[in-house]
Amino acid sequence: MEKIQIAGIHDLAEAALLVRCGARQLGFPLCLNVDRQDLSDVEAREIGLSLPRDVKQVVITYLDRAESILDLCQKVQMRMVQIHGAMNIREGAKLLSADPGLRIIKSLIVRESNLEELIAEAEAWAPLVDAFITDTFDSATGASGATGKTHDWEISRVLVDRTGKPVFLAGGLNPGNVGRAIRKVRPWGVDCHTGVEGPDG
Repeated sequence: MEKIQIAGIHDLAEAALLVRCGARQLGFPLCLNVDRQDLSDVEAREIGLSLPRDVKQVVITYLDRAESILDLCQKVQMRMVQIHGAMNIREGAKLLSADPGLRIIKSLIVRESNLEELIAEAEAWAPLVDAFITDTFDSATGASGATGKTHDWEISRVLVDRTGKPVFLAGGLNPGNVGRAIRKVRPWGVDCHTGVEGPDG
């Protein structure tokens, strides 16, 4: 396993703590469709500009139009974006064409028994992205990320084998289960959000 990404950064003090703990990729959820946003795009930009250069910053968003995503990335001055919404492949191609240097992570949202659908989605997106991230759909809330819930890791394991791209594993990971998840899935990296948050977020 190569990377640890911690998502849901609230402020610079939290970001600095995570860097001291060894995290080298931080995720900033912005323009969300379900969950409450932790900070503004201005605050995210200020935090990102204050971090050491070897710490990668990732915009995590549910925006699904290339123009809107490009505008957001420009506002926060970040060069990696995690597309977590239902963006169609034409918009994805438009995004990469408009900014070929932008690094793209595409979510693959695991629902019950949707492996074949996810394989097809990964095959379609593979030429456009640098990595994938598998995450959990919560049918109770409609959320497809930051659910605090795990999914069928066997589906993620197959996607690691089939995508031909680095795959982050997300969804309900915490200090108690992340080791088991890594051994089961063998992902390129792991992403954790709610599993390392305190009651105050």
